[in-house]
Amino acid sequence: MRRWSWGARAALFGGAALVVGMSAASAVPTRAGDGRVGPPIEAVPVDLVSFGTCETALAGLRAAVAPHVGAYGLGGRGFLTTKAGGEMAAESRAQADSAAVPEHSTTNVHEAGVDEPDLVKTDGKRVVTVADGRLRVLDVATRRLTGTVDVPAGHASQLLLHEDRALVVGAGEGFAERGIAVDGPYGGYGEGSSVTLVDLSGEPRVLGTLTVDGRYVDARQVGGVVRVVVHSGPRLPWVYPVDGRSEAESLIANRELVATAPIGSWLPRYELTSADGSRSEGQLVACDRISHPADHSGTSMLSVLTFDFPGDLGTGDAVTLVADGDTVYGTGASLYVADDHHLRPMTRFAPDTPATTAIHQFDVSRPGPPAHVASGRVAGTLLNQYSLSEHQGHLRVATTSGDAPGIPERAPATQSAVTVLKRDGARLVEVGKVDGLGVGERIYGVRFAGPVGYVVTFRQVDPLYTLDLSDPARPRRVGELKITGYSAYLHPAGDGKLIGVGQEATERGRATGTQVSLFDVSDPAAPTKVAGHHLPGAGSEAEFDPHAFLYWPARGLVVLPVVDATGAGGVLVLRLGGGAFSALGTVRHDGSTYDPGIRRALVVGDDLWTVSAAGVAVDGVDGLARRAWVPFT
Repeated sequence: MRRWSWGARAALFGGAALVVGMSAASAVPTRAGDGRVGPPIEAVPVDLVSFGTCETALAGLRAAVAPHVGAYGLGGRGFLTTKAGGEMAAESRAQADSAAVPEHSTTNVHEAGVDEPDLVKTDGKRVVTVADGRLRVLDVATRRLTGTVDVPAGHASQLLLHEDRALVVGAGEGFAERGIAVDGPYGGYGEGSSVTLVDLSGEPRVLGTLTVDGRYVDARQVGGVVRVVVHSGPRLPWVYPVDGRSEAESLIANRELVATAPIGSWLPRYELTSADGSRSEGQLVACDRISHPADHSGTSMLSVLTFDFPGDLGTGDAVTLVADGDTVYGTGASLYVADDHHLRPMTRFAPDTPATTAIHQFDVSRPGPPAHVASGRVAGTLLNQYSLSEHQGHLRVATTSGDAPGIPERAPATQSAVTVLKRDGARLVEVGKVDGLGVGERIYGVRFAGPVGYVVTFRQVDPLYTLDLSDPARPRRVGELKITGYSAYLHPAGDGKLIGVGQEATERGRATGTQVSLFDVSDPAAPTKVAGHHLPGAGSEAEFDPHAFLYWPARGLVVLPVVDATGAGGVLVLRLGGGAFSALGTVRHDGSTYDPGIRRALVVGDDLWTVSAAGVAVDGVDGLARRAWVPFT
């Protein structure tokens, strides 16, 4: 088995991590305190209106994108920086739909009742995985592989499960890369998304595949309805200053491209392939289903697609905004898409412009396509979807603002805040804010639990802040715990306890290996660390993808994948009891040459199932004795 360094694994899993960089912002004085630090930046409402017709849409998009066109098209030297797909999580829970189905864990998700796509799912009767372009079904009772089907499009890496159907989603190639003709002279978008519906009632079979000319962002499922978010951009054959062409000549040519480009150059397209192999193509969204803010760049679109598990796949009945987005958060009634791509190369804002995050809210409480209901903007940038939390009609948003110069000897002029927003008509407006958190640091972990918030900031030490959010108009900091290291993921464990997964560190802030911590937060004014387990030199995918974390309260199990100091991967199994952690062991797989290690763990009855690219292992929860090994090759 090849030994993988933590750095190599971090790079490998980067496609599943949300990488957030601080944008240029106005300097903030580095002084502590509960009040505001530096000039206040209030949440700004964002009004959206519909284009109405394709003629109006084309004129608006051409005019909006024109100021951002340069000698290299959009994006400085000819490319546009984007973030990787979204990060996610929350509590695994026992389910027993009938006496024949054993209790089992589910994907660690942010909000109860809102499922998130992941590389493995179980309903207690079967385990369904997707890897290397193939969906596999394993029977829980016999611990054997019962079905396999190739996913026909893209680089599918995640799935959702409902009754006898699976929806496989993921990134894919753009239309041009796949050799699909696109109407007009401008070809296909460089990134693609694929959605494949699979029937699991017998031998698994593909019912249909939808390929969209745009980047897959994330998806959420409530009951049998799935919402998929896709990002797309204009398809224009930019001219570059090469082969004797000057920058001035390229600029003139690119401006002409924008001035003459048809509406199809901006709108995403689709290809739908049915089970019998028949195909249809077309424009993904109608012009009158596109909304835009008064001030926009015309360089990005967000489309929300809707799929109903019991029905046919279809094209998703898209609703589209002229906006950017990289973070998706969902509740049972709302879907939020947030964007903190503050300084893209093409925007050309002044370097001291404060970083902000735009947030768009959709109503998903009714059948059919979602309805955009409100938008707003807050100061600073998000960490991930856990920076967002809806509670009793209010949206809490945790952000970091300020300038991080990247000079080790100089403390960055940063601070963090939690802003409380409330919908007022079509706007998300600020009703309360607590800031001045972690001055000179940035957020590494955040979790909201009802009227309480927990924020971890870090530079050299780890302040864990506890926040009282019971009065949305007057959120306040009530407690602080300073310890070495940091927690990148926080998980409520009941009885006033909070589990943290992150890195231990020296007093100078150098990370020394994976650390699992237990905090007592029963008194928010005086949080304490009561237990910890340190694995020197190790790292864990759970630090940046909470889907990799498993907490099974019925057995007191805490399970997470780790890569140790030698580069060997496995799953660390801890037992939480009596306010302390005890190590039960590490589960490992006999992987292939390029196996990156175990990615996920599930509990089904008395078995611990672990999943890697090499296969699935089944071990007894008590004693971790190997009961089955199902190789994927």
